[in-house]
Amino acid sequence: MFSWGSKVAPHTAIPFGKLLNQSAAFSACSKLFVGGLSYDTNEIALRDAFSQHGGVVEVKVICHPVTGKSKGYGFVKFSSEIEAAVALEKMSDELLDGRNIRVHYANRR
Repeated sequence: MFSWGSKVAPHTAIPFGKLLNQSAAFSACSKLFVGGLSYDTNEIALRDAFSQHGGVVEVKVICHPVTGKSKGYGFVKFSSEIEAAVALEKMSDELLDGRNIRVHYANRR
């Protein structure tokens, strides 16, 4: 029985669309986690650094909700899994704004 993290009674039907949406999150590996960012690194700098390795669709630097200061990590989403894999290989432990960054797949556990 697939529960996908939610509580489902045995023999309960799961809508096919919901099953596809949840399984897609496990198979799509085009989103990267980037840690060890300088607190001065913004989304423009992050996009510029990663766009050298493929088509960047979305960039997000995570900031404190009150102060607006960076928390030192973010996410970069690519247009394909292959581009994300290349960026992961090329950018892991690279220097960005004076800090060595860590890059991992965001959707893998």
